[in-house]
Amino acid sequence: MKVGAAVVVTGLLLGAATALAPTAEASSTCSAWSVSTVASGFGMLENLEFEGRGSMIVSETSPIGPGALRTVAPNGDRGTLVADVDSPGGLVTDGDTLYFTTGNSAVAGLFDTRTGTVDTIDLGTGVRSTYASGLAMPNGLTRSEAGDLFTTRNLGAAAGLTRIATDRTVSTVRTDVGTANGIGIGGGKMYVANMFDLETTLTVLDENNPSGPSERIRIDGVGPLTMSDDLTVGDDGTVYLAQNLAGRVVRIDPESGASCVIATGVSLTSSVAFGGVGFDETALYATSFDGTVRKLARS
Repeated sequence: MKVGAAVVVTGLLLGAATALAPTAEASSTCSAWSVSTVASGFGMLENLEFEGRGSMIVSETSPIGPGALRTVAPNGDRGTLVADVDSPGGLVTDGDTLYFTTGNSAVAGLFDTRTGTVDTIDLGTGVRSTYASGLAMPNGLTRSEAGDLFTTRNLGAAAGLTRIATDRTVSTVRTDVGTANGIGIGGGKMYVANMFDLETTLTVLDENNPSGPSERIRIDGVGPLTMSDDLTVGDDGTVYLAQNLAGRVVRIDPESGASCVIATGVSLTSSVAFGGVGFDETALYATSFDGTVRKLARS
């Protein structure tokens, strides 16, 4: 999401109007992870994904002009995978296919402009195509075991969760998850983080029935002052959440509801993911609106 003064003010108003009631709240202490820089000098970075060939892909957006999908090598070398992308957001790989959202702009969310898409690129051939269209501000993106894609929207009256089924039909799953941004799936559960609501929560859904019953975990901090962004789910089911304005990464145990901060000083962090091929698979990598890719390693 492109963040300016107007968007932050709008977020505060939305948060006041739509704060959610959590069902669980706990905190714990944990060791701080070390933070180092992998690459810098990008524009605003929204998301990242590992493509299985030894490169990281990041979505780069800009308040003015088109964005792009860039590549980052383990040594920090930079390249371009796809140029001229309109406000790219979430990224998901499935084999040789990379899915990515476009049209992830604050204006699209506030005015319900449905020009957003989920596009694909064949990582072997470089061929790009549109997988689904008619979306308003598709932000976070994840893929279920069944092959359905789910995307979030965090601004506007219809903020919430959308499904793109395997037959490419688009449907609204629910609009009761607040200003939905980060999304991830692991262990049969789907996790959705809100961004601007006064109460910072993580909504827990059934991956196979996301429109069904939900649970909410309360996370320390005031939403508009922390601005939870994207998240990832570890192999053990632990959730790691980037908090943009707070410049920190939070670890959440969905079973107990306990959470703790593992990294601070991660300026305007927007997404986190564990390393893929060629990278440290035990470390988290984070993108930031300040144009930096960072590595977070257990101390």
